[in-house]
Amino acid sequence: MSETANIEGVDLDRLVQWMDEEGLPRGPLQNLRQLGGGTQNVMLRFERGGRVFVLRRPPPHKRKNSDETMRREARVLGAIAGSDVPHPGFIAGCDDLDVIGAAFYLMEAIDGFNPTTGLPELHDKSDEIRHEMGLSMARAIAKLGELDYLAIGLEGFGKPEGYLARQVGRWRSQLDGYSEHEGYPGPRIPGLDDVARWLDDNLPADFRAGIIHGDFHAANVMFRFDGPGLAALVDWELSTVGDPLLDLGWLLATTPDESLGNPGLAAWANFPSHAALTACYAEISTRNLASIAWYEVLACYKLGIILEGTHARVFAGKAPKSTGDLLHAQTIALFGKAVARIARG
Repeated sequence: MSETANIEGVDLDRLVQWMDEEGLPRGPLQNLRQLGGGTQNVMLRFERGGRVFVLRRPPPHKRKNSDETMRREARVLGAIAGSDVPHPGFIAGCDDLDVIGAAFYLMEAIDGFNPTTGLPELHDKSDEIRHEMGLSMARAIAKLGELDYLAIGLEGFGKPEGYLARQVGRWRSQLDGYSEHEGYPGPRIPGLDDVARWLDDNLPADFRAGIIHGDFHAANVMFRFDGPGLAALVDWELSTVGDPLLDLGWLLATTPDESLGNPGLAAWANFPSHAALTACYAEISTRNLASIAWYEVLACYKLGIILEGTHARVFAGKAPKSTGDLLHAQTIALFGKAVARIARG
């Protein structure tokens, strides 16, 4: 074992010992392979005792909240087990930092593909399948939002009281915090103040708490190879108990909307219109969608500020300039989309 215990961030000898203590299948670790993804988290796929596992842990150079984030991911995946929300099957989690130096969990491997890296021939050649893929995304978050978070053991997982009222100030504070990066000139985002003011002035009155994924877009889903259905929602780092309609707003914010004269972010050909996505969501959800434009604008605001963080780190030499420039351009596009959505009413 020791000669293979060189995966950065994962001591394989200690992992085997912990798995034995947990009563998981025994035997040598086989077919180890690191997986890529949309984050810097370590993802390790391996086989042991005739079963396939995927380990997920924070990056080797952890952020201050990395371990707590991993614990929360494990908790929500364990809570929604057995539901009809497509998700990675949770196997076991470890809070003890002495095992591999970070909180981590094991989950089942997902038999599926991410659409941002290309479509298989079946999906690529079928307009109907590609259209249904988008609707499958809307159905998945509608199902998630309908789960009773208290009944499945997620009491205290978030702070639903005043959730919507906190959003603008909370994310503006994060944006202001980027000034700690030396050389960052501050946010140069057209429409920033106007969007924030509109959000505060048009706060929806109808709020019902539920589980949200928190970062729902095409890069964070896996589709089945045999059709348009979702295999799993992945990357649950921002999941919490809040307003599930923000997940629908996030989907709308990150996909094309020809009615705004703005193509939005990338999606595949024959992706459903925003009206079709919203109607599909409404077939499952019991929530009031009258203010869905507000949630789309909030998603643009929140995601734009998150992306601006990488742009700020460029000035302190903590991120590649090319990446920062690209994400800053996406921030500008998201705020432009928010302004257009507000103008349309």
